[in-house]
Order: sequence, then C-alpha cells, then structure tokens
Amino acid sequence: MNNNETQGGLHKSVINCYPGHMAKTRRIIGEKYHQIDIVYEIIDARIPFSSKIKDIYNIIGNKPKILIMTKKDLCDLKITNQWVKYYENLGNHVLLLDLNQDNVTEKIVSLTHEIMADMQEKRKNKGLKEKEIRALVIGIPNVGKSTLINRLCKKKVVNVGNNPGITKSLSWLKTTSDILLLDTPGILWPRLDQGDVGFNLASFTAIKQEILPIDEVCVYILKTLSLYYPAILEEKYGLKKVNDDTIIEAYETIGKKIGAFKNGEVDYERVSIKVVNDIKLENIKGITFDRK
Repeated sequence: MNNNETQGGLHKSVINCYPGHMAKTRRIIGEKYHQIDIVYEIIDARIPFSSKIKDIYNIIGNKPKILIMTKKDLCDLKITNQWVKYYENLGNHVLLLDLNQDNVTEKIVSLTHEIMADMQEKRKNKGLKEKEIRALVIGIPNVGKSTLINRLCKKKVVNVGNNPGITKSLSWLKTTSDILLLDTPGILWPRLDQGDVGFNLASFTAIKQEILPIDEVCVYILKTLSLYYPAILEEKYGLKKVNDDTIIEAYETIGKKIGAFKNGEVDYERVSIKVVNDIKLENIKGITFDRK
C-alpha cells in the first residue's frame, strides 16, 4: 500500500509493503534457526544499501554470513566497489557476482568451506565426520535468489522471474556440493521511509508494480539518471536534464520517441511504464543508485 506525505512542499508517496508471507518467513526462520550453519544474504549491486534487509541480525543472530552482491553486470562498478569495501570494513565476507558467469558456484562453495573450516575441524577432533553444511538464502524480493540457487544446484529447482514474490514457502534444497540450501521468500521491512530507499526498491522492481505510484517512480528514475548518469539519460531518451521544471517536457520527448500518444496527447502512463520497464528488463546497464 502507499501512504502520502509532503516534503519541502512537494507531494511524495511513502512506499510500504509487508505481505503476510514475509512475516511468516521470519517466524519459520526462527523455528529452523538451530539447523542453519551459514547465511547467504543476497543484495542487488545496483542498490547495495537499499536492498539490504534493515534488521538482518535480528533474524540471523550471530550465524556466519556471506554477503552476495548479484547483478554485477548491470551495476556501476566504480560506485558498487565502494560499497564492497564499506561492507568488508564492517567485517563482512563479500562476493560481487554476475550470476551468468561459470565460476559463480566455485566462488561461493570455496568461501563457504573457508568460513566453515573451524567448525569442521572441531568435529574432526571429536571423531565426527564432516557435516553437510546448511545455508540459509535470504534477501529482499527480486535480487536473484532463485537464479543463484539454480546455479548452485545446477538445475532448475526454483522458479525464476523478473517480478517479486515468486518464492512463497521455505524448503531445503540439495546442491551438487556438500551444501543444503534453505530457500526463503523475499523479505522487506515494514516501513520503507529511510531516504530514497522505497523508491530505489521500486525502481529495481523489488516491489510489485501493482502497488507502485508508477508515475512518481518514473520521475524518480529520470531525475536520478539526470543526476548521476546524464550520458545514459541522453542516449536512451534524448534528454539532457530532468528536474521539476522540465519533467513535462521530458514526458513529451519520450512520448514522441516511443509513439506514446492517446487522443492526440502524450500517454503519461505508457511513458512511465516504459521507463520503469527499461530497468526491469535490463535495457539500462552500468547504474548504481545508492551513494555513500
């Protein structure tokens, strides 16, 4: 659902999304907590702050964790690598990955074994055999969890889609290595009002389009491209700058470019959908919206 608030005299929606299955996920993770050895926290490299679960440690406690940044091929590497260093400085194990590359599985399995070596050594010293490692896969919707799991399992075991909300239940999945995966539905925190977090999530389809103020998300995307990626803005839409004073002109320019007219006037909804879909369908690459 969307609540509205006014900031600096301008109307802006506050995006909230907390379906019941997300609350259920938190509860079930708590019930399975004692079975989990390590956590794979998945985030989107284009929004490495906005896509992190705000209270992740309230969910996973002190379990060892690998922070996996997906969609390396779509992000602005210069900016995203600043976030990689930031999270590493906080003590995180970080992997920045393109899930379409062949070495994804090897990198994750190798780092997992490295982190879990002490646990396995303690078992060995007690005369026990090595344990099959149980990894919780957790993250917000549409960050690539299902794609990652299918890569680790080397077959399609979960559905993949470019829309949030594909995974609805929790289940243990066997990989081709000695690791079991607990797949979870995407989790969002109850109120997304920290800076531009809500609109970043909306821009990268972590929230279902049906509940978006899509015109506001479109304006947000165009303004952000204008601020950080003016060359992409001009190449993609023929626009040099987008701000509050030029937004109508921007819609008209894009409308003419894509032929979006209705009754002789610009079809604002079609333009908005076009801009949002350009990111959703990965037609725009080399962008990272979160800044330190």
